Amino acid sequence: MGLEILWLLVLAAAAGLAIAAPGLRGHRPDVWWCLIGYPVTVLRAMATWRRLTTTTGLAVPRRPARLLVGSVVLKGDPLRPVPPRMRLPLLRQGGLETTVRMHPGQVPADFAQYAEALAHAWRMFAVRVVAEGRGSVRLVALAWDPLASPRVPKVTQYEPLRAVVGRREDGAVWAIDLHVVPHWLVVGATRSGKSTLIAALVKQLAPQRLALFGIDLKGGMELSLFEVRLSELAPDRSSAARLLARLVAEAEARMALCRAAGVRAVKDLPKHLRRPPIVLIVDEVAELYLMASRDDKAEVAEISTNLLRIAQLGAALDVHLVIAGQRVGSDLGPGVTALRAQLGGRVCHRVSDPGTAEMALGDLSKEALTAAQQITMAQQGVAVVIGEDGQWIRARSIHVAPEEAQRVARKYAEFTPVWREEEGTYR
Repeated sequence: MGLEILWLLVLAAAAGLAIAAPGLRGHRPDVWWCLIGYPVTVLRAMATWRRLTTTTGLAVPRRPARLLVGSVVLKGDPLRPVPPRMRLPLLRQGGLETTVRMHPGQVPADFAQYAEALAHAWRMFAVRVVAEGRGSVRLVALAWDPLASPRVPKVTQYEPLRAVVGRREDGAVWAIDLHVVPHWLVVGATRSGKSTLIAALVKQLAPQRLALFGIDLKGGMELSLFEVRLSELAPDRSSAARLLARLVAEAEARMALCRAAGVRAVKDLPKHLRRPPIVLIVDEVAELYLMASRDDKAEVAEISTNLLRIAQLGAALDVHLVIAGQRVGSDLGPGVTALRAQLGGRVCHRVSDPGTAEMALGDLSKEALTAAQQITMAQQGVAVVIGEDGQWIRARSIHVAPEEAQRVARKYAEFTPVWREEEGTYR
């Protein structure tokens, strides 16, 4: 009798889940995935693995179809192909992941070319292949598109110099951590999402005890939303040159302070000697390098040198760069290429010319470059990102309305450090 009651309870629970499934999938997809989607997909993956790998050629027969006996070649049917060994898929937010032990001679690229076939067989939105180490590969499957309408958890406690700006395609939050990657390059054409990303970044940095500076060569139109939170905003090249010179002087002062204290970085200084971190955001960087006449040459050379010095020295001195632009190509001169080499973080939205995408991603990953060139105009905010782990991934920033940006800037205006002329430093 007890066993019959247990079976009735199991059947009732299954019927209840079947009835509630459509509503859960529409309103609480995370709950639906944990209760229904994940176990069904695991069963489907395990059931189709042998047939799928055999069809795609990933399964390998133990013996060849032809066998040499002395000088005679015998032809016969190969033995049953053996699929690569797949571990039980593990649950993850909005998807699952599993590790596959490859056969000798196989490489991750062999699996990557059949990623779409895996997604169709498992009825998932997408499957991504990640090199796991020698002899194995990791398959990450997504149940739905996490970039369709990205949301991030509400931040109650900010980590210093870390900004959660959107979602990655693997379902994890997209964070720009300036402690880990001190300098970033952000490129994107008009209406690609570049300005939205900068707004999301500043919104997250504004509540932190740091100094924000801006160089906006559109006359200050973009960064003026945050002007009350900026220690200084340079709207033209001449004022940008003066600001960069002062920031170089500040970096040198911090360097001397570290040397006198016998430490290698600002973070190692005693608390009473530390100075607030500095984040400089440069929008439309190409305008800094354009020369209309010979008179501009000296100014451009000074700007290029100071930007490069900040990029080279800033990591240990808590001076960070976020360089953004619609067009950032090697045609702007060797200064841009030298600066690019110091910008470890890369974000590439949809761009209008191949040279800009090449400048952002070409030196790090050809696969990332190809993925960036496939971003369409309809995918506003979507970008290819290379960050702390050196691996590329697609991500999408959250939307920050201008009114929200201004509200955040006004709310935290009191956190803005000011330039003290008599001391020659920011505090």
